[in-house]
Amino acid sequence: MARIALCQVNSGDDPEANLKLVREGVEAAVADGARIVVFPEATMARFGRPLEPVAEPLDGPWASAVSAMAAEHDVVVVAGMFTPADDGRVRNTLLITGGGHHRGYDKIHLYDAFGFAESDTVAPGSSATTFELDGVVYGVATCYDVRFPELFRALADDGADVVLLPTSWGAGAGKRDQWEVLVRARALDSGCWVLGCGQADPAATGVTVNPKAPTGIGYSLVADGFGRIIAQAAAAPETLLVDVDPAISAQARAATGALANRRL
Repeated sequence: MARIALCQVNSGDDPEANLKLVREGVEAAVADGARIVVFPEATMARFGRPLEPVAEPLDGPWASAVSAMAAEHDVVVVAGMFTPADDGRVRNTLLITGGGHHRGYDKIHLYDAFGFAESDTVAPGSSATTFELDGVVYGVATCYDVRFPELFRALADDGADVVLLPTSWGAGAGKRDQWEVLVRARALDSGCWVLGCGQADPAATGVTVNPKAPTGIGYSLVADGFGRIIAQAAAAPETLLVDVDPAISAQARAATGALANRRL
């Protein structure tokens, strides 16, 4: 059994200020026994501001500060940041640090949808990423990745029983419904636990943001391999704590046959 904290926050424009959010979230989660602490996509700096000026490599000051927090508290921290790309754009990177790990996952599927063009400023990644902690394999994915079941099946094929899914979901008609359906569907597709950790809804706390940017709707969601909702947040900032039993993933795959019976 692994205890995981999902810290649903509103990140702002300033990476230094957002480090304070990370520290507060880590300290509270550790006090509640968490071994992994997950923050949303774009924790380093929210969408709707220029990203190239804040992008740093994984050995830069921002990621190093998060790494020090993880080491201090003996946890793994997963948080969204931006790293430089070779073509002048940035990469939308999930930092995975602590527990002997310090690496990044670069978001593969870019949000060129619903009137937003992430690829204008962000370069795509190309490789699925997993890590191990306490004998459990975890996969990671980011936001728009949730619309692509093949990634989640690939993570399951790579041994993942749990997928951590930081996001900064775009608001709009029907978007909460789509979020909930997609998290549950990807759990069923792969037999994995899927833990979606979103940016809180800025409107819930009176935060003014760029209305054209995907800055979050809240409703972080945990689904097990049977597609059951195990925990869900509301719109405002909060932390979800969930105890994940990886054995349920094996049970779900045996019951549904969703991986074993694939033909394509």
